[in-house]
Amino acid sequence: MDAPHYRHPYAYMIPPTIPNLIARSADHPFLCEHLVMGQGLHHDVALAQFDGFELASAYEPIFDISVHALAQSLSSGVEGVDRFGDELGFQAVTHQVDAAPFDVFDPFDRIADDQELVALDRMSRALHAINFFGAQRHGLLFLRVHERLLKSVKYDHGRHFSSVLVSFGLNPSRVVIELPAAAVAHKTFLGYLTKSYQHYGFKVAGNLSNAGQILSVSETARLDFLKMDAGTALRDATVKPLVGYAGRLRIPLIFNRVVDETQFEALQQYDVRFVQGPLFNAHYHDRAV
Repeated sequence: MDAPHYRHPYAYMIPPTIPNLIARSADHPFLCEHLVMGQGLHHDVALAQFDGFELASAYEPIFDISVHALAQSLSSGVEGVDRFGDELGFQAVTHQVDAAPFDVFDPFDRIADDQELVALDRMSRALHAINFFGAQRHGLLFLRVHERLLKSVKYDHGRHFSSVLVSFGLNPSRVVIELPAAAVAHKTFLGYLTKSYQHYGFKVAGNLSNAGQILSVSETARLDFLKMDAGTALRDATVKPLVGYAGRLRIPLIFNRVVDETQFEALQQYDVRFVQGPLFNAHYHDRAV
């Protein structure tokens, strides 16, 4: 079936602000219970209150280094990154309020109950969408989906979140659902998930745990993006074959977790186009919400 055609009363109005979107969340009892406008230093962003935690959004940039000359920009310091590269989009990261934006914190690891996990996932995705679109950020919003969530929701993956976005007057086509490597490893499941999320208007990215996993992608589903750990690919000397195979599949390949300039310079030896990771995050600390 074709993806549904999205048209909403808000679609042609002035882009909504974060307070606008928080107000619209009143139509969703669960979201209304947990999502609020922040106060004090956080007065201009949305926060989530869940199980004793106060959660906020941070955004990790994904750069297109084929644009201009980002490859040369690091010679004058990473602070010059946004003058040379264009952002494909941003990956949302959940963090605790008042903690550093990219400190490791995974609230999902603290939850044993599957239904509570589903609730937290839906809340955090809505939080990140509100802060992303309400701030008029450009590009695509990448949202990770937890492996346990994929098993807890039996069918129609993407239906609920798509309906929430449309009720907010937001277009699901600017959201990339990022599947974990465990899902990519199962060909049939990957095909079902990809088609389901795409049916509801989303783009889909798949994480590769190793270079060999890319061989299963073309047989199962047309993913919109692939992601691979830069350190693993460099260690295993698989950057060049990965770039070549992804090129034949016509699926953009993102090398993530680029931790330092040594890794970045090594990636530049190949036709790598998209990069992401801690090397670039420091420049965005002041933009994180």
